[in-house]
Amino acid sequence: MGLEKEKSDTSIIMDEDEFNRSIEPILSKQGKVYAAAQDRDPTDVNAHLKVGFEDVIAEPISTHSFDKVWIGSHAAFELIKFIFYRLLTTLLAVPMAFILGLVFGVLSCIHIWLVMPVIQSFMMVLPSVQIVWRSLTDMFVTPLFHSMGKALSSIQVKTTEN
Repeated sequence: MGLEKEKSDTSIIMDEDEFNRSIEPILSKQGKVYAAAQDRDPTDVNAHLKVGFEDVIAEPISTHSFDKVWIGSHAAFELIKFIFYRLLTTLLAVPMAFILGLVFGVLSCIHIWLVMPVIQSFMMVLPSVQIVWRSLTDMFVTPLFHSMGKALSSIQVKTTEN
């Protein structure tokens, strides 16, 4: 009748085939089979947002709180994160989707109908512009710098001490 020092754990070990056989009649009676949830981030754009409780709050081995406190704070963290995410997405998802759809639609339109035609026009005209630019350079700039070079090459600078 004394206090027991050892913890007793109870576990059920069940063969996987036995488990599957025992659950099949339950699933077939309900008639609803749920597919796996779709991956809403297939390209892993928001990999940096996969934050768990252990990533935010961590206790080193040397300092631990009571197990009940740890479990309670973990549950509170997950619950508050879940509730606020759902609340904020309920309030902001549709307006943000509208605004971002508008912004990306305008940017796409500007890029497709203004920016790319201007760039393609410049790319088509550039060979002609290059020929004209080279001709202007050969006619005006090159003789000017040759003349300046010949005139300034006769200048000699000597330093003398007094």
